[in-house]
Amino acid sequence: MLKIWGRKNSANVQKAMWAVGELGLPHERIDIGGAFGKNREPPYLALNPNGLVPTLQDGDFVVWEANTIVRHLAREHGQGRLEPAEPEARARASQWMDWQLSVLGPAIHATFWGLVRTPPEKRDLAAIETSIKKTTAAITILDAQLARTAYVAGDQFSMGDIPVGVFGYRFHALVKDRPPLPHFERWFAAISARPAFHDHILSMPLD
Repeated sequence: MLKIWGRKNSANVQKAMWAVGELGLPHERIDIGGAFGKNREPPYLALNPNGLVPTLQDGDFVVWEANTIVRHLAREHGQGRLEPAEPEARARASQWMDWQLSVLGPAIHATFWGLVRTPPEKRDLAAIETSIKKTTAAITILDAQLARTAYVAGDQFSMGDIPVGVFGYRFHALVKDRPPLPHFERWFAAISARPAFHDHILSMPLD
């Protein structure tokens, strides 16, 4: 049985949990990090020296970094389902996973912290506005891709949609005044209809 350490409302933990849900894998999730603490204690640091979540144990193998966990689950447990069989589609899926880390995640960071974790009277409105503009620009890039393919890597849902989808949800929830993004909206409706997305992302409060 898989063992996953991390609080369920962490965006990075949600990536791993969504993948587990898509594959229907037996698992145990252990609350750690955030309000639960314990992520800086020696037993956890022995598993993940960064003290971050999530961490996955698959048999005797331990791995951390959320997107790598998604790739591992797709490769070991989901070939033909989450990991595309074609090399080009597999590369595109990995490309968009990396894009979430390098572009979309950093762009939305100040929006999330400003609107979700900062009291209204302490918000840096200029930083939030800049973040919203950067995030909207990033989602416009995604929208252009989704004009060509149903999902980020092609016409089938894949591991590539998971990290992008978790942060696409944050954009959809937090940025109400957004330009027309018809392909993003179509894709977001499609992933929102997936039971694992509902169970591990839509049903969780932003925190």
